[in-house]
Amino acid sequence: MSTVMEIREAIGRLSLEERAEITAELCGWADDDWDRQMQSDAQQGKFAAINRAGDASHASRQTRPLDEILREP
Repeated sequence: MSTVMEIREAIGRLSLEERAEITAELCGWADDDWDRQMQSDAQQGKFAAINRAGDASHASRQTRPLDEILREP
């Protein structure tokens, strides 16, 4: 197995946050004030209510797949 393949497999096992971190590192992206505020808000649970509402809407089939929405004229 090649090193590149091993790296790809390892990246596939990362959490979304870890993937964002490695992407930022490889691409030279740095978090700006907005990113830091969003991370702080998320850690404080400020998005919990909206996440629960979204989960409930999805569970009750009140949502549509994004690809369906993007195909609309």
